[in-house]
Amino acid sequence: MLSGFFNYDNPVWRFIGKFGDLILLNILWLVCSIPIFTIGASTTAVYYVTLKLARDDDGYTIKSFFKSFKENFKQATAIWLILLVVGAILGVDFYFFTRIYTGSGNLKTVMLTVFLAMIIVYAAVFMYIFPLQSRFYNSVRRTFFNAFFMSLRHLFKTIGMIVINGVLVAAGFVFMVPPVLMIFMLFGFPLLAFINSYILSPVFDLYMPKTDRPDDELRPLFADEEEQVSSILMGKGDENPKVKSEEEKNGQE
Repeated sequence: MLSGFFNYDNPVWRFIGKFGDLILLNILWLVCSIPIFTIGASTTAVYYVTLKLARDDDGYTIKSFFKSFKENFKQATAIWLILLVVGAILGVDFYFFTRIYTGSGNLKTVMLTVFLAMIIVYAAVFMYIFPLQSRFYNSVRRTFFNAFFMSLRHLFKTIGMIVINGVLVAAGFVFMVPPVLMIFMLFGFPLLAFINSYILSPVFDLYMPKTDRPDDELRPLFADEEEQVSSILMGKGDENPKVKSEEEKNGQE
């Protein structure tokens, strides 16, 4: 009985081992995010590993991280810079109408409502876009498109991730709860990615090809027939060879 408990294949020890991977991922993410513009690539790499952990797909954490970092660097960086600019604009506008604007109260209420709605949409897209980039081949435009509509299609899961992430961040950095701060010091952002991955993994499974036939390749959500033919997706890291899209053949955007 004891030998079975101390066996590394024991589910308890495998789960504990995942937290060791998260500590390592936190170090890798912090180091690789130092230049700021690489945050997108490092975040995508973290999700590549945490999604594998959520699927109990064992592998070498460091090797997997840098594999994804290298393969997704160009597109993930473009996605991050777009999100950074949009986030800055939304943040400045929201701050202006909450702290600086002194005009009509009705206009202020309308604009705050609009910007708050846009911030929520922004957060929803943020929950999906880097995991999608880590898991599927696609263009930058189509990744944004899929992230937006997937967040709507799985609205309750989207809300759940936003609430869980928001509560954890608020508990650690707003209310300064010591235990949560200690957890963030050890695990950092990879902990949030790990939690999100358990929610996202079954969602992504719904869109993975069921067979090796080209007709079963993952296609962009809500795309018209012409776009579906020209924008076939393939899951990254799949063992079975599949027909690649024209975008893969010609290089990712």
